[in-house]
Amino acid sequence: MTQSLEDYLEAVSFLADDGAVRVTDIAQRLGVSKPSVLTALRALEDRGLLEHERYRGVVLTQKGEQEAQAIRERHTFLTNFLRDVVGVSQETAEKDACRMEHVLSEETLERMRAIVSCSG
Repeated sequence: MTQSLEDYLEAVSFLADDGAVRVTDIAQRLGVSKPSVLTALRALEDRGLLEHERYRGVVLTQKGEQEAQAIRERHTFLTNFLRDVVGVSQETAEKDACRMEHVLSEETLERMRAIVSCSG
């Protein structure tokens, strides 16, 4: 899955915490146009990660919820690692985690987790 689609899936998951997810909400959260959101939603729907019905909103499938949860957990871990271990500000940690979550290998993440568990 592309970085962009991961960002859309993560946004849908985050917004779903507050209830129904609308295309407008996704566009505002990511700072993109509604047509861009619709294109991404179609791609995610084709992958079986969500269902989108016009006027009813966006709902993650079970597979989509699992993928989104993994992305959110990776993002949260990286944010906390950067803030607590590296010592950068919350704002910097959030921005950098958003970039890093897409490119770090699972091996690297596991090593980072091991550092945290050994020091904690």
